[in-house]
Amino acid sequence: MTTFPRNTRAWLGAMLCSLPLALSAFDVHAAPEGKTDCIAPAKPGGGWDFTCRATARALQELDLIPAGMQTVNIPGASGGVAFSHVRAKRNDDNDLIVAASTATTTRLAQRRYAGGDRDQVRWVNAMGADYGIVAVPEDSPYDDLAELLDALEKNPQSVSFSGGDVVGGFDHLKVLMAAREAGIDDLRDIKYLAFDSGSVAITQLLGGHLDAFTGDVSEAMSFVESGDLRLLAVFSEERLPGELSDVPTAREQGIDVVAPNWRGFYVPGGVSDAAYADWKETLDTLYDSAQWKQIMKTNGLLPFHKSGDDMERFVEKQVNDIRELSETLGLVAS
Repeated sequence: MTTFPRNTRAWLGAMLCSLPLALSAFDVHAAPEGKTDCIAPAKPGGGWDFTCRATARALQELDLIPAGMQTVNIPGASGGVAFSHVRAKRNDDNDLIVAASTATTTRLAQRRYAGGDRDQVRWVNAMGADYGIVAVPEDSPYDDLAELLDALEKNPQSVSFSGGDVVGGFDHLKVLMAAREAGIDDLRDIKYLAFDSGSVAITQLLGGHLDAFTGDVSEAMSFVESGDLRLLAVFSEERLPGELSDVPTAREQGIDVVAPNWRGFYVPGGVSDAAYADWKETLDTLYDSAQWKQIMKTNGLLPFHKSGDDMERFVEKQVNDIRELSETLGLVAS
């Protein structure tokens, strides 16, 4: 069973006191003694929230952590509020992991986190890839991706998109990449409304306020299963297995865009090397477990695993690549 460094006196105090510890999103100074925290940088219901809660449940059930793990939601600025919080308040907290994804590296690449850079935290693990999608309400007039892009080509402002990421974030980039591949030039005219999470973005879509959703498979699954949402395309190299096998890829429809959104974790920049190694080993063990493979299958995640130094190198390259793409699309100054 993996263990993590603990302050002995604080641990003894916790053993003598069973009073509940109330935590707020902006006043979280330390994890409860004997427990660990996972920060989800968004409201409940989105992809980061899913990453934290699924991981916490599996770690506890497999006895890979010494006690419980709680999810702490700190929404705002597409992960920027949580990133700043970790740097300012919990930079040396060995008992903390933070959910991250391609959305995180996108905002860092575009310098959207105030004073934030990728080397201010330590990237520990990627636990799978959640591929991008374009979805519409069940009663939408658009039957496939080609019809939607045809409408955009005729009038770039005729289709409004919702997403759980900020303007210029990875959800937004997926639409812009597809539109560019379809030969649409007026990319800045395409309407995109940002919300705090994918679930909120889908709720707004289903309320009749928008036309399409751009996000990831895990965010849309429950709405697809309820019959409220219909997937027009998945941005993967090949069709996804299982119940999504009938959803065509964008490539099949003539749009050569692949957009995997890895899901994983970073830890504070000031954690000890021993704690970093413990988190790496613990999450590697979880990734290799049958339980995690089932979680991936159920939620549309495909195999994608990086950890330790490999993860650090991967993030460095991705940040550089996304920065170059964002400059090409005119989203950031070169």
